Amino acid sequence: MIKINVVTNNINWFDHIKNPNNYFDRKTKKFNSKYKKNAKNVFFCTILLSNNLEIKKLNKKFRNKNKSTDILSFPFQTKLELKKKLKKEKEIYLGDIIISLDKVKDKKIIRNFQTEFDKLWIHGLVHLFGYDHKRNKDFIKMRRIEKKYFNFINA
Repeated sequence: MIKINVVTNNINWFDHIKNPNNYFDRKTKKFNSKYKKNAKNVFFCTILLSNNLEIKKLNKKFRNKNKSTDILSFPFQTKLELKKKLKKEKEIYLGDIIISLDKVKDKKIIRNFQTEFDKLWIHGLVHLFGYDHKRNKDFIKMRRIEKKYFNFINA
């Protein structure tokens, strides 16, 4: 089961998602009804809905990249550490995700704001589960998981 704590530090988000807490409650309810792996565990994460300025500061501080980006993910453990925790702990904090409203709106191929937004936070969630896309085979695996999760929340 996934539970998401939502923090909004940019009022402009409310122009696109009227009530972010309700939005994520609906999405996680759908996700949880489909996600049967590790059913005995409760996974928690925080999503910060922010803007380019804030995400640029965080990107500089934690990744030494002085530029804004669409999403940052900060897993609290590696994939191996998470695997060990699954057997010992019922409740597991996965980490934090930060999303820039400005970057979501700037996507050139945007067809639907919520679709692009869902793709982003799902991408961040998969990172929190310990996946990355540094190598091509990892990119392909991660993309497959993202599509599966995306279908869970949009079925």
